[in-house]
Amino acid sequence: MNSGLIGKIEKARRYAQERNRIHIDQLHLRFEGENDAHEVELRDGHWRCTCDFFAGWDTCSHTMALERVLDGMLPATALEQEARAAAR
Repeated sequence: MNSGLIGKIEKARRYAQERNRIHIDQLHLRFEGENDAHEVELRDGHWRCTCDFFAGWDTCSHTMALERVLDGMLPATALEQEARAAAR
Protein backbone atom coordinates (compact mmCIF):
# COMPACT_ATOMS: atom_id res chain seq x y z
CA MET A 1 0.00 0.00 0.00
CA ASN A 2 1.18 3.53 -0.75
CA SER A 3 2.87 5.13 2.29
CA GLY A 4 1.02 8.41 1.62
CA LEU A 5 -2.31 6.60 1.79
CA ILE A 6 -1.30 4.82 4.99
CA GLY A 7 -0.53 8.20 6.55
CA LYS A 8 -3.96 9.54 5.51
CA ILE A 9 -5.71 6.50 6.99
CA GLU A 10 -3.89 7.00 10.29
CA LYS A 11 -4.76 10.69 10.30
CA ALA A 12 -8.42 9.88 9.58
CA ARG A 13 -8.53 7.50 12.55
CA ARG A 14 -7.06 10.18 14.80
CA TYR A 15 -9.50 12.82 13.53
CA ALA A 16 -12.43 10.46 14.14
CA GLN A 17 -11.36 10.16 17.77
CA GLU A 18 -10.84 13.91 18.17
CA ARG A 19 -14.45 14.92 17.60
CA ASN A 20 -13.82 18.42 18.92
CA ARG A 21 -12.15 19.17 15.56
CA ILE A 22 -15.47 18.76 13.73
CA HIS A 23 -17.99 21.61 13.71
CA ILE A 24 -21.28 21.12 11.87
CA ASP A 25 -22.93 24.29 10.63
CA GLN A 26 -25.61 22.81 8.38
CA LEU A 27 -27.09 19.38 8.01
CA HIS A 28 -30.00 17.83 6.17
CA LEU A 29 -30.99 14.19 6.52
CA ARG A 30 -33.78 11.67 6.43
CA PHE A 31 -34.46 9.99 9.78
CA GLU A 32 -36.21 6.62 9.62
CA GLY A 33 -38.44 6.76 12.70
CA GLU A 34 -40.58 3.94 14.09
CA ASN A 35 -43.77 5.21 12.41
CA ASP A 36 -42.53 7.22 9.46
CA ALA A 37 -39.51 8.86 7.89
CA HIS A 38 -38.86 12.50 8.74
CA GLU A 39 -36.72 15.21 7.22
CA VAL A 40 -34.44 16.76 9.84
CA GLU A 41 -32.39 19.85 9.22
CA LEU A 42 -29.91 22.00 11.09
CA ARG A 43 -29.76 25.41 9.46
CA ASP A 44 -28.55 28.71 10.87
CA GLY A 45 -27.98 26.97 14.21
CA HIS A 46 -31.58 25.82 14.58
CA TRP A 47 -33.19 22.41 14.26
CA ARG A 48 -36.21 21.67 12.10
CA CYS A 49 -38.05 18.35 11.83
CA THR A 50 -41.14 17.33 9.90
CA CYS A 51 -42.61 15.23 12.74
CA ASP A 52 -45.78 16.42 14.46
CA PHE A 53 -44.19 16.67 17.91
CA PHE A 54 -41.49 19.08 16.74
CA ALA A 55 -44.11 21.53 15.47
CA GLY A 56 -45.35 22.16 19.00
CA TRP A 57 -42.15 21.81 21.00
CA ASP A 58 -39.17 22.85 18.81
CA THR A 59 -37.53 19.53 19.77
CA CYS A 60 -38.28 15.85 19.26
CA SER A 61 -36.77 12.40 19.62
CA HIS A 62 -35.13 12.78 16.20
CA THR A 63 -33.27 15.99 17.01
CA MET A 64 -32.39 14.75 20.51
CA ALA A 65 -30.93 11.53 19.06
CA LEU A 66 -28.84 13.53 16.59
CA GLU A 67 -27.54 15.76 19.37
CA ARG A 68 -26.26 12.62 21.13
CA VAL A 69 -24.71 11.20 17.95
CA LEU A 70 -23.09 14.51 17.06
CA ASP A 71 -22.01 15.36 20.61
CA GLY A 72 -19.37 18.07 20.63
CA MET A 73 -19.83 18.97 16.96
CA LEU A 74 -22.96 21.14 17.03
CA PRO A 75 -23.26 24.90 17.39
CA ALA A 76 -24.35 26.17 20.81
CA THR A 77 -27.58 27.57 19.36
CA ALA A 78 -28.77 24.07 18.43
CA LEU A 79 -28.22 22.88 21.99
CA GLU A 80 -29.90 25.97 23.43
CA GLN A 81 -33.01 25.21 21.37
CA GLU A 82 -33.43 21.88 23.17
CA ALA A 83 -32.77 23.47 26.55
CA ARG A 84 -35.52 26.06 25.93
CA ALA A 85 -37.93 23.30 24.93
CA ALA A 86 -37.12 21.31 28.08
CA ALA A 87 -37.77 24.37 30.24
CA ARG A 88 -41.37 24.69 29.04
